Amino acid sequence: MLRRPEGVEQVSEIWGRAQQQDFRSRVRGCLLGGAIGDALGAGVEFDSLESIRANHGDQGVTDYVPAFGRRGAITDDTQMTLFTVDGLIRAHVRRDTGAWHPPTDVHRAYLRWAATQHDWGPDERRKDMGWLAREEWLYSRRAPGMACLSGLGDDRMGTLAEPKNPGSKGCGTVMRSAPFGLLVGWEPELVFQLAVECAAQTHGHPTAYLAAGAFALIVHALAKGEPLDAAVQRALAQLTAHPGHEETTEALQRALGAVRQGLPGPERVESLGQGWTAEEALAIGVYCALVAEDVRHGLLLAVNHSGDSDSTGSICGNLLGVQHGETALPPAWLVALEGRGAILQLADDFAMEMTQASALHGPGMAVQAWLDRYPGA
Repeated sequence: MLRRPEGVEQVSEIWGRAQQQDFRSRVRGCLLGGAIGDALGAGVEFDSLESIRANHGDQGVTDYVPAFGRRGAITDDTQMTLFTVDGLIRAHVRRDTGAWHPPTDVHRAYLRWAATQHDWGPDERRKDMGWLAREEWLYSRRAPGMACLSGLGDDRMGTLAEPKNPGSKGCGTVMRSAPFGLLVGWEPELVFQLAVECAAQTHGHPTAYLAAGAFALIVHALAKGEPLDAAVQRALAQLTAHPGHEETTEALQRALGAVRQGLPGPERVESLGQGWTAEEALAIGVYCALVAEDVRHGLLLAVNHSGDSDSTGSICGNLLGVQHGETALPPAWLVALEGRGAILQLADDFAMEMTQASALHGPGMAVQAWLDRYPGA
């Protein structure tokens, strides 16, 4: 248990104001971009490409379509991503108590998400809920993955030594793991390890947790301003050191190869799979981000295919958002996005914790309003 583990730094100690502002824009872009991609795919998640074209025209989906009773609705992908952020903020706050085990804090956050899938609303008797778990709009089932639900069906935390659902390699690990990559003060190896450990809390197949680690590494490099192709190469280099990496490595290599095979389109996306498994969802999201002419083009490419359209849209949106920042996101989609205000609050809180934590809490001092938002005990 350490206050400042080796390889973990406060970026406020090395960044100036302009860099901190750029980081906040990338955090906002990552979370909002992922939510937009999620919402674009929500209404066609289980539809074939043929059905999508029959229902929405030859171009497929070009805007939000109704899902869960409205346009612009997010799914479990965004829900879990937000609770990942909440857990990471609390881990940094709780370090002041002398405790340091981020997987535990993320697991507790995922248990709070699991409660939103079966409770009618927030339990106001709980003093440790924080503000996110009190958001009533999050108490809604949005087609959550069975491995996520069963993995969080009790209080036991899955670990790499004893993972939950050891045979599952669904994409539920990848679609929630972008926030680990936003830990820009962490060394890449620690970002990868944390994402992997937290993925094993619900999915125990090596492909599931290694794909989550690779995705986090790619986001981490983009958050620091590296090009996407270089970020993917960095992830590939890290993967090779881990047993069971072959499926994830092959999927990423196929995504890189598809870029060189001609003009992008739904058929080329489908050559990478359907996105139900972790490595396929990662490959599709990465490919669509690599060939994207702009955010709109990339996201529409990521959702118009037969398969898990909301997850591939979310992953692509995370990548394009962190790469280009919030101002690159289409305003019309931002305006209609469910929960936009809460997502912005959480993004700004995360950026503030990463860049200005010493002004919010520390030995002998704490801003009570911050501790009320993110209880650390």
